[in-house]
Amino acid sequence: MSVNTKAIDTILFDLDGTLIDTNDLIINSFLHTLDRYYPNKYTRDDVLPFMGPTLVETFGSISPENMDEMIRTYRTFNLANHDLLVKEFTGVFETVRRLKEGGYKIGIVTTKMHDVVLKGMKLAKLDQFFDVVVALDHVSNAKPDPEPILLALEQLGSKPETAIMVGDNYHDILAGQNAGTKTAGVAWTAKGRDYLEKFEPDFMLESMADILDIVGAGGQ
Repeated sequence: MSVNTKAIDTILFDLDGTLIDTNDLIINSFLHTLDRYYPNKYTRDDVLPFMGPTLVETFGSISPENMDEMIRTYRTFNLANHDLLVKEFTGVFETVRRLKEGGYKIGIVTTKMHDVVLKGMKLAKLDQFFDVVVALDHVSNAKPDPEPILLALEQLGSKPETAIMVGDNYHDILAGQNAGTKTAGVAWTAKGRDYLEKFEPDFMLESMADILDIVGAGGQ
């Protein structure tokens, strides 16, 4: 690609589906919640589009009158089953460690609430590497609005033109584009590589280690 990445000093990551494999947790949390209100109506494929948007967006579009109760049901199940269903993606820990040791500024930008973010980071032992985490309860506007990315960059002392946003969802790609960063999609997205490529990320990572070559850390 013709994108110049030599100046990149900051890498921002989405969490769910990018750094940690929460796909089964999220899908089961949606199915558990929706089955309570709409028995046998939703399948695994039906809830894939719900991965990425906020719970307010998703449940608000399905049932505004039950939205708050549905969110509570979802979060209760999600927390209770978190450690059982969350898995690690191959190569993530080592890649993040190398970026940190290489002097790159790294942060997490997510549409998840901060307490659950920390739970996932600790489970995957990633909490030791990230000084900056921008969660849903830190901002007024979630991705794809640029606010969360710009807040993370401000906290890291970075600029959009020297940063890249890495994620598994269109919200991540659009947020990066809206904030003026480079963007990278991950081929292991639950929605499928072809779906993510429609939003034209600058890069598509086949494995997390690919980010090392993109930012020039591959030889370290």
